[in-house]
Amino acid sequence: MQISRKSSSIAPLFALISTLLGLPKKGDQALGRSRGGLSTKIHALVDGLGMLAKFRLTGGQAGDSPEALPLLGDLKPDSVAADKAYDTDALIEHLHTFDVQAVIPSRANRLVQRPLDKHLYRSRNLVERFFARIKQFRRVATRYDKLSERFASFVALAAAFIWLV
Repeated sequence: MQISRKSSSIAPLFALISTLLGLPKKGDQALGRSRGGLSTKIHALVDGLGMLAKFRLTGGQAGDSPEALPLLGDLKPDSVAADKAYDTDALIEHLHTFDVQAVIPSRANRLVQRPLDKHLYRSRNLVERFFARIKQFRRVATRYDKLSERFASFVALAAAFIWLV
């Protein structure tokens, strides 16, 4: 942005800068109401070593399963291990079209229970351990940041630090 001044007064320039800095934040800031107040969910995709591959932020009231397909994107893993929250027909169908083994336990109310490879399902522990390590960073655990971009940047920085150590 280029600002040109024709008069010697600083008041118009100050008014322009103060209005630019005071603009409301645009877009979704990944804050949502939950039982404990405002919160943010981190939806993470980790590799076979428990290191972060991709993540997305949503509000605390958002469901888990709608974020699975955007997280997977164009990745073609051999298998995907997830908990019961991801037991949806759309996700299972998507995984089967790409010959990806879905290691997702069936919900109790599913009419036809799918078989589960318990040996592969143990690898889901890598996701839980990733979240335990990333929550060691106080700024991630408490989310002091107002903007979701800043919070996402620190989540990525914390994941990079975990990867290095």
